[in-house]
Amino acid sequence: MTDQLQDEGLEYPPGCAYVRGRYAPMAEAKISVLDWGFLRSDATYDVAHCIDGRFFRLDAHIERFYRSAEKLRLEIPVDPEACAEIMRECVRRGGVAEAGYVECLVTRGVSPTFSRDPRDAIPTFMVFAIPLGRILPLDRWEEGLHVHVSTIHRIPPESVDPTAKNYHWHDLVQGLYAAYDAGAENVVLTDPAGNICEGPGFNVFMVKDGRIATPDRGVLEGVSRDTAMRLARELQIPVEARAVSAQEFRAADEAFITSTAGGIMPITKSDHAPIGDGRPGPITRRLSERYWE
Repeated sequence: MTDQLQDEGLEYPPGCAYVRGRYAPMAEAKISVLDWGFLRSDATYDVAHCIDGRFFRLDAHIERFYRSAEKLRLEIPVDPEACAEIMRECVRRGGVAEAGYVECLVTRGVSPTFSRDPRDAIPTFMVFAIPLGRILPLDRWEEGLHVHVSTIHRIPPESVDPTAKNYHWHDLVQGLYAAYDAGAENVVLTDPAGNICEGPGFNVFMVKDGRIATPDRGVLEGVSRDTAMRLARELQIPVEARAVSAQEFRAADEAFITSTAGGIMPITKSDHAPIGDGRPGPITRRLSERYWE
């Protein structure tokens, strides 16, 4: 059966991909079933967003992409400047300059002999640009997120380095199902000590008595997370990265998440109980406004 017949009836988002050295429609953004990225989640990636044709901190995303690849001993077959240009071209060709989600990724690739030695694999490099999706839609920003603080533990950093962006999401996906079962819409995972870590694709912050705290262990050091911390310091709001217990989080005056997929977004409810007064707090609002400025 041809790929065309296999894909008949399936819908793909508009956009553009760069795969196997050429630009192609999203429907052709595919990898082999023998690719280590598919079989073993042996890959790294990064995601940037562009608004009105301009990327937000693209240099930071590119630097982290190459740093993650180095940590995982993955080889990216193009240099950083070429990667950035491919990302820009995917945005242009994909028609998503107004609001685009742009991902670059590299997998261990495919071994010509299906060797179990990762050194034999030839890397797969891809870039794609599609319309920007948000964890919290704009029309629901005032409502905020309802999260479930799960007893499912985040994969410990001793096992998988969370600072190297990866597709090891089994814990996060199971946490999402636990959240749905609990009547929430998203999840925050914890560690064995009962401290909060992060959610699927986002970092978590809490505010108490005018001071901001965010977990310092077992989390991706997100570009949006770093931006929020920089903005807080510019506004002279105390901010620190430290252990944050689930109990402390639930008792916060405000809480918010940060992600490329939406910037700074409020959490207003945790396990059916309001965070603060159940509305986006003043510090969350100030930071979000500055972020988009």
